[in-house]
Amino acid sequence: MSRSPMRRVAAAAAAGALVLGGATVSLGLGTGVAAAQAACAQSSHAEKGPNLETWGVKHSYDRSVNVTEAAAGTQVTYKTIVSTSGIGNPYVNTLVDTPPAGFGAPVASKLTVFHAVGGLKTVDVPAIPDGNSYKFTSTGWFVNSGNPLTLETTYVVPSGTAGSAITSGGIKVAGTVGVDNNLPNLTACFTLRAPNPGEAALGSLDSAGLGSEDGQLSSTGSVSDILGDTIVNIINSGAIEGLIS
Repeated sequence: MSRSPMRRVAAAAAAGALVLGGATVSLGLGTGVAAAQAACAQSSHAEKGPNLETWGVKHSYDRSVNVTEAAAGTQVTYKTIVSTSGIGNPYVNTLVDTPPAGFGAPVASKLTVFHAVGGLKTVDVPAIPDGNSYKFTSTGWFVNSGNPLTLETTYVVPSGTAGSAITSGGIKVAGTVGVDNNLPNLTACFTLRAPNPGEAALGSLDSAGLGSEDGQLSSTGSVSDILGDTIVNIINSGAIEGLIS
């Protein structure tokens, strides 16, 4: 449902009031945290072959996270890509994704892989708990030089110390033609930031049970909507006019 111009103005004023009211957070980072941030790489890359095990072709493995910074309660998505060059097309039957310590199960997991009919397709895939990791299996996902396998796993960021570097675990790959690999250091890192005023307020209201119609607070401005409606009601009642007349 679209908002009226007056409600949008009031919502903007409400959001501004949060900032002016001291809802922002100032971070003083120690040298240890700063050093961790400096080493925080958003992506990493590994290769295997060409050698006899890979039938003379090179297999590549890439891992990345979609943001450089995120706040607790927001979502981050890790992307893992398994690819190959030249001939020797492998089939991958298992891919294991290890999130950072303290993360829960993925809230979404999608796989983009080649299909005999339709070419590359993206489908939802179930995540199977595997110790501190999550396993994805198949009878065999086909990979060739023009069609890599791409897994995307989305997690909710847990609470922690703002400014900390959050580094994922690595991956494991199993399949044919030498593509199998255990890469614990194929990691991706982002920095945990403090929630912005809207996120902080949304989190507070959510914990109090004040959500949207579907029971969840939107990150697009539910708090400012609530405050905006309040301001509009005050304006419509004539209370402000009475104060300034």
